Amino acid sequence: MLIFAIGNPPFLQRECFRVAGMLWALPVQKLMESLKEKTARGLFWGGMNTLVMQLIGVAFGILLARLLDTSDYGMMAAVSVFTMIATELKDSGFKTALTNLKHPEDRDYNAVFWFNLIAGLVLYAILFVSAPLIGRYYANEAIVPLARYAFLSVVITAFSTSQGAWLFKQLKTKELAKASMTATLVSSTVGAGMAFGGCGYWSLATQGLVFVLVNTLLVWHYSPWRPHFELDFEPAWRMFRFSFKIMLTAIATQLNNNVINILAVKYYKVGPAGHYSQAYQWDFKAYSLVQGMVNQVAQPVLVSLDDDGQRQLNALRKMMRFTAFIAFPLLFGLALVSREFIVLAIGTKWLPSVGLLRLLCLSGAVMPLCSLLSNLIISKGRSGTYMWATLVLCAAQIALLVMVRKQGIHAMVLAYTALNIAWLMVWFALTSRLTGYRFLHFITDTLPFALAASGVMMLTFLLTKPIGSLWLLLLSRIAIAGLLYYVVMRIAGAKILRECMTFILRRP
Repeated sequence: MLIFAIGNPPFLQRECFRVAGMLWALPVQKLMESLKEKTARGLFWGGMNTLVMQLIGVAFGILLARLLDTSDYGMMAAVSVFTMIATELKDSGFKTALTNLKHPEDRDYNAVFWFNLIAGLVLYAILFVSAPLIGRYYANEAIVPLARYAFLSVVITAFSTSQGAWLFKQLKTKELAKASMTATLVSSTVGAGMAFGGCGYWSLATQGLVFVLVNTLLVWHYSPWRPHFELDFEPAWRMFRFSFKIMLTAIATQLNNNVINILAVKYYKVGPAGHYSQAYQWDFKAYSLVQGMVNQVAQPVLVSLDDDGQRQLNALRKMMRFTAFIAFPLLFGLALVSREFIVLAIGTKWLPSVGLLRLLCLSGAVMPLCSLLSNLIISKGRSGTYMWATLVLCAAQIALLVMVRKQGIHAMVLAYTALNIAWLMVWFALTSRLTGYRFLHFITDTLPFALAASGVMMLTFLLTKPIGSLWLLLLSRIAIAGLLYYVVMRIAGAKILRECMTFILRRP
């Protein structure tokens, strides 16, 4: 009903108004407000979810980094990429495909559930048999049992794809947030306990398994949808034409995000790979705080507005402004305090991660923007466009990193950062072709926040440079940068700041 109300052209709305009288306007207005409220509530709970998860992740990440060695993180980096790729193969893009359906039916969810479960079991069997080949590639036989253990997550997550898709489609962000927050807390506690007991990299692998297990159980609890044994795979095959492109794209994205790990373990061994893994995880925690918040609502909202191009464009622009407003100061701020944070939080043994983290923060600042633009492309049903753009990025990145690998891991991270920043313009160009999103819109929605955040961090650096104490330096930079950014936004009259403050202050 909501889509019908907001999706019709103006002439039909006027005709309905003439026939139904003034009574028609009230429910339409309420429906429009309902979508806005759902979006705001989704952003709130998406933000709450990612904020709590990242705070827990920071606390336990610090503890684990102090308890574990760089080689432990290098071992997990060698295995995790295979788990991620297998998970994407198992999911086959069906969550996105279900979300893109206007009105998915019970048989659609059921077909996806059984397809995912069968695929998960088959993939685990393949990975189990292939584990010795992985150990041989890295010239490290200890990876074999670790891989077989970590790969169990592929089977566990197969049980929750349809339930998670149902919650996501209904914008049940609060329930999804509760599930992931609880899973993060429980799994982090287990991982820290095992690390304290001297379990090394096994604690990291167990942490991952406990997370997916608890999250799966809670998603089942919150979702009313249940599978049944009437096997009908026709809906899955029907969706596969769309979803397999999402699957290939997701695999390419995982390769894109983890290719340095793969090459670092191969060429620089597990120690340097561990330093990079540590830098990457802190960068990922920061930008996923924003990306996770926006992704909770972006695709469902953009799909629901697909019949009204102007409203969809307005929604996209508001999300772009919100994303830039948060992402640039957060990531540039992390780069500013990276040295004192690393030293104070996880110790001087991780100092080689500082320079890598500073570089990664530059690309991390644009990652949420890239994700948002790609969500718009998907909402238009252009999974092929999304797929090819990501595949070309992945191929270009692998070729570039292989070319510079002899210059060391810093050169690889620099190349990775530069290419991902440049690719933001590719996502913009593709989005612009599908909508009325012009270059001037893009610049006015993002550049002011990037310039403001850059200026604030530079000024904060100069003001705090004489401070010798690392603790005082860290706290001063956080406080001064936060205050300066707020003052700059107030002076500039940033509308997104007023909207965020209004929403936060009026929450019960």
